[in-house]
Amino acid sequence: MESLISELMVRPAIESLKKWAKQLRVDVLMMLNKAKSGHTGGSLSAADIVTALYFYKMRHDPKNPKWEDRDRFILSKGHAAPIQYAALARCRYFSPRELLTLRRLGSILQGHPDMKCTPGIEVCTGSLGQGLSMANGMALALRLDRRSSRVYALLGDGEVEEGQVWEAAMSAAHYKLDNLCAIVDFNGFQIDGAVTDVMNIEPLSEKWKAFGWHVLMIDGHDMEQIMKALDDAENIKGRPTMIIARTVKGKGVSIFEGKYQYHGIPPSDEELKKSLEELGVSADGWPERVAL
Repeated sequence: MESLISELMVRPAIESLKKWAKQLRVDVLMMLNKAKSGHTGGSLSAADIVTALYFYKMRHDPKNPKWEDRDRFILSKGHAAPIQYAALARCRYFSPRELLTLRRLGSILQGHPDMKCTPGIEVCTGSLGQGLSMANGMALALRLDRRSSRVYALLGDGEVEEGQVWEAAMSAAHYKLDNLCAIVDFNGFQIDGAVTDVMNIEPLSEKWKAFGWHVLMIDGHDMEQIMKALDDAENIKGRPTMIIARTVKGKGVSIFEGKYQYHGIPPSDEELKKSLEELGVSADGWPERVAL
């Protein structure tokens, strides 16, 4: 009976998170089309993961972005900034109207995350391979300060080809950073094509295990699996957790799905129209109106 009650309580949360993930995808498509620049594929593939972090798991306060006991999120794959900006806007770190200014001169929303411009951004990212090292430093500092806050870092699968990632993997395990949870958005593609063709990173799970991490493999678009993995990671003691999330490049819109050509290409006006039709939403009133 207790498990049934628990399941009934979780279902509404899952449905709400799915709606927010859809909203964030709409925001990404709209702002990229408006900017005529940016990264579509990797922003859409990470939408469900980012939604679960911001709307379910992380402790954070939009009214006080520098709250000392907040959880930290590092978007190591910084080119996917639009999906983080969408989450920050919908959490009200800033007005959703700012999404209209993506990549414009003087905007608080630059092409890659900038901690000096954007409320809610912890560190500047974009130079691939560096985010996990910065997450390590934050996790160590929080432990030294005896804070219970956690650190989450989202990496791209192409990014994992960077050598610095593995130096960070080694040090995180060495220092037993159990307040650190890293996630790989494993959508199978990078800007030049399939990851397996550019630089094969498999067997990825075994690599992280060999470096001393607790490893979880999930479907990165199954909200229930994402939530459970984030919950499980919080209970692991004595070592960091890596969540390998199998995703689809451009997830949510069929014309973008599984196509590396849309890694760094924004949707055209016609593609945006088809995307919104497929998602079953209207652009009327965006970005003020929430299309849930």
